[in-house]
Amino acid sequence: MKRGALLAVLPLVLGSAALVMDSSEPSSVVASSNYIGTAQVESKGTPSASDGDLWPSCWAGNDKLYTANGDGKGFSLDQDFSDIAVSEVTGSPGSLTGTTISRGDQVGSIWSGAGYNRKPTGMVCVGDTLYLAVQDLALDFNDVPAATILKSTDHGRTWTWDKRKPMFSDHVFTTIWFADFGKGGALAPDGYVYAYGLDGNWRDSFDDTVADPQSVFLARVPKGKVQDRDAWKFYTGSGWSAKIADRKPVLTDQRRLYAQTYGTNASNLSVISQGGVTYLEKQKRYVYTSWTEYTFEFYEAPTPWGPWKHFLSKDFGGYPWSTSKYGGYGVTIPSKFVQPDGKTMYVQANVCPCGGGGIGTSVYNFNLRKLVLTPSVPGSAGNLPGDANLATGALAISKSTQSGSLALMNDGALTGSETDFDDEVKGASWWGYTWPARQRINRVEFTSGAVSAEGGYFTGRPRVQVKVDGSWVEVAAQTVSPAYPGDASAGANKTYTITFPVQETDGVRVIGLPGGTRSYTSVSELAVRYVAQLADGGFEGTGGGKPAWLFEGTAANGVDRGLGFAHSGANNGWIRCTCTGWSALYQTVPVNPGTTYTFGSWINASAGLPADQGRFGVRLGTQDLAAKTFGASTGYVHHEVTVTVPPNTHELTVYAGFNAPNTDTWIQLDDFTVS
Repeated sequence: MKRGALLAVLPLVLGSAALVMDSSEPSSVVASSNYIGTAQVESKGTPSASDGDLWPSCWAGNDKLYTANGDGKGFSLDQDFSDIAVSEVTGSPGSLTGTTISRGDQVGSIWSGAGYNRKPTGMVCVGDTLYLAVQDLALDFNDVPAATILKSTDHGRTWTWDKRKPMFSDHVFTTIWFADFGKGGALAPDGYVYAYGLDGNWRDSFDDTVADPQSVFLARVPKGKVQDRDAWKFYTGSGWSAKIADRKPVLTDQRRLYAQTYGTNASNLSVISQGGVTYLEKQKRYVYTSWTEYTFEFYEAPTPWGPWKHFLSKDFGGYPWSTSKYGGYGVTIPSKFVQPDGKTMYVQANVCPCGGGGIGTSVYNFNLRKLVLTPSVPGSAGNLPGDANLATGALAISKSTQSGSLALMNDGALTGSETDFDDEVKGASWWGYTWPARQRINRVEFTSGAVSAEGGYFTGRPRVQVKVDGSWVEVAAQTVSPAYPGDASAGANKTYTITFPVQETDGVRVIGLPGGTRSYTSVSELAVRYVAQLADGGFEGTGGGKPAWLFEGTAANGVDRGLGFAHSGANNGWIRCTCTGWSALYQTVPVNPGTTYTFGSWINASAGLPADQGRFGVRLGTQDLAAKTFGASTGYVHHEVTVTVPPNTHELTVYAGFNAPNTDTWIQLDDFTVS
């Protein structure tokens, strides 16, 4: 049995109004979005003079916002409490005013008897006609057996509906919300109202009365027939059917968050919940906002049916929350408050005082916080090697944050501390950045924060991952200096430099297993750079993917790991064959024009290598700028060349190899340097 209070998180989704069918089946593993470059939502909201929760809304043709709440007084705080109420709202975020215009029995029936009450789940405006989806929700919030659609032609003052039976029953498609197409639905691509639905419950059913919703379904109905159940058609994966049994999910997400918590807070939470879908005209995307007890979940798609892709979990941590950081439930994006740039909008979410948030302030109202979605910028990275900290202007990211702010990660100070303590017994902790446009990077400088027995450090070695097509991929050939001890002796406010081959990416993070009795890490500063450096010069690097050193020729080659052949450390590179022709290890190194660099290496060559048939050097394309030859040796010998980089040149290749004499011949290579 899962434990928890009535709280949540939000997911978003973006999509196009061009209605081209995609017949592919949605995967239970949701792909990551590569459309959204950066996504940032505030850690707290701005309240309004209102009372209640949920607040699905729509923007009518008369330019008013209409919204419905559960369990509260709505926007007329001098009136009576009701299980459901509708309000008319004017103003903008931070200065909203409103009036409650209908409530209680004026707004829906209760179909399922004792133990249930009415809850609004979705609202849509077709011109100045309002439609409101209302469900029966169990008083313990754990199942939803029935739902129907109400209609108002007088801006929410009075409502009509079929009072004989609900439109949807048997826990099928009983949590309903609508695609929000702006003022009066003017941005709708055709003559239909699009409705999304969940089966079973409106969110994770903590006591498993019904199965937790893990799939979102889609229906559409002609604008003039929204209350005509026979006119509804359900998306089948390739078309539309009047039979609800033919429907197929447009989104399935089977993730479970907060598998285990240290305290008595809810755990093992499904991520699909009652939210909203808003169409962003400027971006031509749809945004679906979902939530869990502790997170907002964001998805985007180019059409109402997908393909939906996940692009952000905003993690507020387990309870208690604070006045500077709290999540919420019933997450929506009112289209009325989407700004002209199409990137800035406001998320509405609530926190019930009956829940476990322990915030210290009321969030049980129509509550807005800013969300900024910046699309990815296409094209290759254009930055050149230099000393600049690429974290400047980037969006800081983490699994969670105890204070709600990551501003200290790039403030230049190495003495502060932020942790990702969140009450989860978690298996990963990370700190990083994202950019809308790609950057070339090859170094991060991670400075720890405070360390204690409870946490603040990584168990084992922290690793670098980069964002590739929306997904996080571990970088190969990473080296850490100084060596990271993997326990509390890593220390507070100590800098660890992680170098790796050049990556072209729009995101980077330092990730690892959090240590301590409360499973968290800390950070003081995180710098990201693209500098002139060799990667994995000592062949000690770890991580999967493309290695730092590449090979040319026909000989065998590789890395001796812990065999005692290294010049220093545990490992060394090698090339060996009984063959003829040239073979070499090489690496492309970023450099600055006009700068003079000295490249060095340590090489041991077998007795069979003739004099001057080995060569260490630096080249531009196929032209050597500097080279040094060598032959057999009785141990490692240091070789060094100096190069002044030609104009307009930003990459050179360092190499070491030999011309094989058709007898068993080898070289061992180690400790390449550039200065």
